[in-house]
Amino acid sequence: MVKVVVALVLTLAAAGSARGQTLDDVVRDVEASYARMTDLRAEFTQSAFNKSLNQTIPAKGTVYLKKGGKLRWEYTEPTAQEIVSDGKKLWVYTPTLNQANVGDAPEALAGPAGSFLAGLGRLRAEFNVRFLNPAQPKDAEGNWVLDLTPKQPLPTLTRLILSLEGRGWEVRKAVVHDQFENTVTMRFTKVAVNSGLPDRTFTFVAPKGVAIVPLR
Repeated sequence: MVKVVVALVLTLAAAGSARGQTLDDVVRDVEASYARMTDLRAEFTQSAFNKSLNQTIPAKGTVYLKKGGKLRWEYTEPTAQEIVSDGKKLWVYTPTLNQANVGDAPEALAGPAGSFLAGLGRLRAEFNVRFLNPAQPKDAEGNWVLDLTPKQPLPTLTRLILSLEGRGWEVRKAVVHDQFENTVTMRFTKVAVNSGLPDRTFTFVAPKGVAIVPLR
């Protein structure tokens, strides 16, 4: 789950105003939107498909992101879990286990993913970009659908499909593919961009009595 979260940091964009028409227009507007982003909050539903087990696991919760590799994923279903990073340390807290795993924040948070959140918006530099369906670039809900292939694929991210609405360029849906043909599909609602999330949102303090275990 942690690896999926790091991969998805790439996907959660921000706000813009122009309405792109061609692929170049859309990419330019999305990049400009990332550049204006400082933080983001959204509710999400998730469906993780494991190909080897032929099993799909649903989940839901709330995500918070901020420039500098700061993130907080609060899962409420199927079990409560928090994944928190201040950009330096990464914590994974599982209340049912009374355990919190901690380790250095993955380098990905300071690399391309962190660069997107910091506002560099180098979509073309990091991905080969095309419309998922060039003949029909929008889905049934009117969202632009981009098919992204990383120029340097990771085991946890070999393909990324994004559905973005064309007014504020908020991500409505993200589908992450990994090298084992597993997929994680996430849908985002109640998106709030640049709301001024305080840094304390991304600080984790282990509850009393919780076991602290190194993150592997």
